[in-house]
Amino acid sequence: MASLDPFLLTGKVAVVTGAGGGIGGAICRVFAAAGASVACVDRNGESAESTAAAIRSAGSRALALACDVSHEAQTEAAVRQVVEQLGPPRVLVNGAAGNDPSGSVLEFDLASWNQVFAVNVGGAFLMSRWVIPVMAQAGGGSIIHIASQLGSVGAPGRVAYCSTKGALIQMAKAMAIDHAAQNIRVNTLSPGAVETDRLTYRLGSMEAARAALAPAHAMGRLGLPTELATAALFLATDASSFMTGADLLVDGGYNAR
Repeated sequence: MASLDPFLLTGKVAVVTGAGGGIGGAICRVFAAAGASVACVDRNGESAESTAAAIRSAGSRALALACDVSHEAQTEAAVRQVVEQLGPPRVLVNGAAGNDPSGSVLEFDLASWNQVFAVNVGGAFLMSRWVIPVMAQAGGGSIIHIASQLGSVGAPGRVAYCSTKGALIQMAKAMAIDHAAQNIRVNTLSPGAVETDRLTYRLGSMEAARAALAPAHAMGRLGLPTELATAALFLATDASSFMTGADLLVDGGYNAR
């Protein structure tokens, strides 16, 4: 049953990994503004605390946790801390992703390949593994994997990244079927190119990123972190109560071409 205001998260606990990044940080802030208590999880503890501090300064409740999502013991401990300090999560956003190297399968070594998968896919697996039991016991909730428009189309030199994001889309579908009876919805959110530090890492500057990537989007521009955060809010709340196993493309028309 949808609430009277389906876009609110009042009284709910949300866990967001990659909370120190542009998209993850924006999701944390939007969730907090919608009434959630937010656990800000990031490998960089200072970045996680920066996001949490901004939320607390705005009058909402936030917890910062340093956690490498590819590490089993760290993820289990992080979820335990969330439950102890905030309560059982009703929303999980798996947004952690490293700065993957470019290259074809001929240019990757096995260790680099495995590391991209360990963070992008393994992190979503581990966080979901620990959150789902407490989420189910609390009455259900919403899990969102941050995928990409490159999860459904290819790009040169991005074979590892494309593979992991495609895996997340399929993972969400299988999880949606497995956990529907527990009142847990699982979807993916697929951004196009968004103005974050990840673009400047790959292309040197935001100006270069806009010049290189904006023309590939039908809208002729890059996305903003807040535009992805409000889409995540839709997936997290009762506004999307009849939606599971789906991939929400927020890509400025990249995949429409």
